[in-house]
Amino acid sequence: MAMAPLAQAAIGRKNNKALVLTGLMLGLIFAELDETIVSTAMPTIIRDLHGLPLMGWVAGIYMLAMTLFMPILGKLADLYGRKRVYLACIGLFIAGSFVCGLAHSMPMLLVGRGIQGIGAGGLMPLAMVILGDTYELEQRAKLQALFGPLMILPQLLGPTISGELISHVNWHWIFLINLPFGILTAAVMWFGMVEKRGEEKKRIDWLGAATLMLALLSLLLAPVLIETQGLSWSSPLIIGMLILFVVLTALLIWIERRVEEPIIPLHLFRNRNVVVLSSIVFILMLGVMGTFANFPFFAQNVMGLSPRASGYLNLAFMGGAIPFSILVGFLITRVAYRTIFILSFTLPIVALALMLQFDIDVSVIFVVVAFVIMGVGLGALFGGDNLIVQESVSKEESGIALSTVQLFQSIGASIGLSVFGSLLAGDIKKGIEGIADRLPAGTAGEIQTGGIPKGLAPDLLEHVKTAFSGAYHNLYVISIVFVCIAFVLCWFLKKEVLQKREDGDAPLAH
Repeated sequence: MAMAPLAQAAIGRKNNKALVLTGLMLGLIFAELDETIVSTAMPTIIRDLHGLPLMGWVAGIYMLAMTLFMPILGKLADLYGRKRVYLACIGLFIAGSFVCGLAHSMPMLLVGRGIQGIGAGGLMPLAMVILGDTYELEQRAKLQALFGPLMILPQLLGPTISGELISHVNWHWIFLINLPFGILTAAVMWFGMVEKRGEEKKRIDWLGAATLMLALLSLLLAPVLIETQGLSWSSPLIIGMLILFVVLTALLIWIERRVEEPIIPLHLFRNRNVVVLSSIVFILMLGVMGTFANFPFFAQNVMGLSPRASGYLNLAFMGGAIPFSILVGFLITRVAYRTIFILSFTLPIVALALMLQFDIDVSVIFVVVAFVIMGVGLGALFGGDNLIVQESVSKEESGIALSTVQLFQSIGASIGLSVFGSLLAGDIKKGIEGIADRLPAGTAGEIQTGGIPKGLAPDLLEHVKTAFSGAYHNLYVISIVFVCIAFVLCWFLKKEVLQKREDGDAPLAH
């Protein structure tokens, strides 16, 4: 089999570890910061470019490109080396930012967002792989756990930076500001990371790559079309796309069984930990992401919080997740990771049981408590899943293995956001049907998508808030089912303690 330039025991000895770590942190921060800044500035951008009909595509095309290219970039990194592919991803993100910064129309902005998405598809998984190649297991466990706190910085700084740039310059600079940060990141990685290059001739499974991308496109385009075109999951077009996804997936399996260097090696799906962790992240993203992503809508309309205050409620989740993910980084080389996961995954069940008590009079403190408990429960996933995957496969396949797990995570999030959004709108519509004739003309539709209008009579306002509360209650019931499934899946992890694996040793888990 064609092997990548991964006689990489040497990498750990020759890399400038401090520079590599700095470069990886900078890359993750500037990619995450871009997402937060763009979402905050979106109303200004849409107004300036007259792009309301295409607004949903700004995020949709980014997620599509990122997810489509994630496994391809992971495989290319295994074949051609992490450094070259990671620098190429940074270059693509910079190029996409440049196009977005010069955009004078929505189509040009969408092209730039697509290019950014391709680059982003390699930044996170390859960062974890490079970290694994550079540091020993115990150091890596602690460092990867510390990456969690970095992700809180964009959440805190994004809205402020976006507001300052829009107020004092213009929205174009929310993209152009990525250029110096991206160039600095690339320079740090270029000088800090040393990687041997193999001379073997590599063969790329182009047919498998094309089939994989078409299969993912047919699946992930469905939720984007539902959001942007007003379709439903029962629409003939959406059903046809899902059928096409199944057919193309079957064709992909047939192709991958016959090629020498498959884009996604099928033996990865015989690896117990890869399968279980892929299933866990898919289930959690599918069943929990939609609930949390839609919560600011509840906070603003039922609790009466401002948009900024409702967004900062998510910091309670991070406040639970970050300390526990750091603790997991210290424990995972001393305690069986299955035990850690089983114990921690009882907490999301408790959190959702508390969220079932949310009503129109719920207090901010009660919400914060539930979110902190949820964060602590999922902290094990943030602090341990990448490590477990890396130690469960050979180094030559760690890139595609991590990308595959994160691919399932992205698919679950994309579908979950769409499905839960549709369920929420439908339940709110049903909840206000009894008073629709008492509402001002057009108000019912506005309530489902834009929130509760001002000036409603007190009795109508209470009824509408109760409808919102009931709709969210239904989401929490569905989420608790998915979390219980994830808890059961934790029992199928190997009961092992992560230990240093010498080069040439067999992976820990199959």
